[in-house]
Amino acid sequence: MSRTRASPTPSSKPNGIKTAPTKPKASSKLSQSTPSIWPRRLALISTAVILIYYAVSWLESIKSNHYIFDPKALHAITREVTGAGHNSTKDVFDEILRRLHADDKLAPYLNSRSIDVPSEWIFNNAGGAMGSMYIIHASITEYLIFFGTPIGTEGHTGRHTADDYFHILTGEQRAFFAHGVEAEIYRPGSQHHLRRGEVKQYMMPETGCWALELAQGWIPPMMPFGLADVLFSTLDFPTFGWTAWVTAREMLGNLLIGKF
Repeated sequence: MSRTRASPTPSSKPNGIKTAPTKPKASSKLSQSTPSIWPRRLALISTAVILIYYAVSWLESIKSNHYIFDPKALHAITREVTGAGHNSTKDVFDEILRRLHADDKLAPYLNSRSIDVPSEWIFNNAGGAMGSMYIIHASITEYLIFFGTPIGTEGHTGRHTADDYFHILTGEQRAFFAHGVEAEIYRPGSQHHLRRGEVKQYMMPETGCWALELAQGWIPPMMPFGLADVLFSTLDFPTFGWTAWVTAREMLGNLLIGKF
């Protein structure tokens, strides 16, 4: 009786030797190292920083070309008006506005709404202090306002991108630097100049204080300071909206006639 021999399987080799399965070769792309993206990012960041630096330097060099107010002239006006013996704060306001509107170079850029319109007076909360303001002029490089309170306030001046000239009309303002020992005291007819980048604490006593405030520099970066308390403390959104509207109205109106 014949016996049938089992035929070898395809995977087997003579002498019973088996071969290990071969691994696929790694892709040549994976074997190459990926080039770093950081040199490109650093180059872009460096370029952006350089462009911003030169843009800011150029803007700083031209900002004073757009000023229409002279701090010395305003100081002279406020000294004359406060020394004239007016019977009320309102009389002081009216006389200053009359002189400003009488100047043909300034008149086109001033708020045409009367100071007697209640809605033109707006509460302002900034740096913990609270007062009321009437906007005489607002543009990209300057603002001029009446600011104050009849009942007193105190707070942080803010650190700003503009020089601030605070001309005292009635009452008194006090201020000091962090290293100060004695209070700086400003009375009617005096000018408190807070230079760009400086910061102080200031206060107006309970007897009140009103001032003519001029800021010269880049005004838009100052706006968050003037609106932050409304957004994150008082939550007085109607005042926030009205402040934004009146400020934009005056700024855009002046831009349309070429005043930056």
